[in-house]
Amino acid sequence: MQLSQPVEPFGEVNVFRQRNGTLQVKATILMEPDIEGARTGLALDASASMKKMYGVHSVPPIFNKGGPPANVVEPVAQTMANYLARFSSNGKVQLIYWACSTDGSQVQPIGEYSDAESERISVRGPRNNAWGRGTKLLPPVRHFIDDAFRAAPWAICVFVTDGVIEDLEEVKRYSLQFARQIASGQRKFVKLVLLGVGEEVDEGQMEQLDDMFEGSGLVDPKVHAIDLWDHKLASEMKQLAEIFAEVVSEDTIVSEWGRIKVGVRAVKEYTDGLPALLEFTLPAGATSFTLEFSGASVTQDISEAL
Repeated sequence: MQLSQPVEPFGEVNVFRQRNGTLQVKATILMEPDIEGARTGLALDASASMKKMYGVHSVPPIFNKGGPPANVVEPVAQTMANYLARFSSNGKVQLIYWACSTDGSQVQPIGEYSDAESERISVRGPRNNAWGRGTKLLPPVRHFIDDAFRAAPWAICVFVTDGVIEDLEEVKRYSLQFARQIASGQRKFVKLVLLGVGEEVDEGQMEQLDDMFEGSGLVDPKVHAIDLWDHKLASEMKQLAEIFAEVVSEDTIVSEWGRIKVGVRAVKEYTDGLPALLEFTLPAGATSFTLEFSGASVTQDISEAL
């Protein structure tokens, strides 16, 4: 189970109960990556259910006594684009609308923007009033993976959405195929992050993608270990670095040393450096653990996973 409220500096904390009662923990420490050749993409949901969030009102202005509706998508897009542009090798983030057209299967390019340019991006919805009547995620995923960033050594793409994804099974099949290509060395890695906005987000679907390889019965451990998807809810994010919560490696050292403790007992020592990706085992009955590192310590409650 992934904890809903990890304490800083953790990005994610996952707890797995073992048959003997012990608890296997996999946790990441928040950090901003520095990856040579990285590219970044941001896809904005343009399905009809998003109209209100873009400030598009169905009531004619003469009858709208409440004034113009607020566009809540634009500041989200500007802030996220500004952040992502700084991690791209060309200094720009690629923006697109997705879930366009009658069946929600089309993609509309918006453009590429630097961090400075992103502060002035006008986000009003798809051109030609092409609001989608469906919400299909596979087209924008393939746009980034198969076209825009096919030659990139590494990429991260964020998909903003407010509702139900109609082609979830197709996305899962494609993701599995892509993961196998990565494992065999045919393709480079692309991290995919769903960012939910609004009150009607189906977090259950997001979790299905996030955890699609867990318990899948995959024999190939190389494929099983490839973590393509992550999901975040905008309302719960405390810092933008959370979108990189799963983009970490045990080869990345974030502190000179570290220690995992349960009470006064040390269960894991990191004498050669504390990695950004932590994996350790807690004894049966543990309800929390403490991470000590370089003069600081933080305690994480795990009782919600028990």
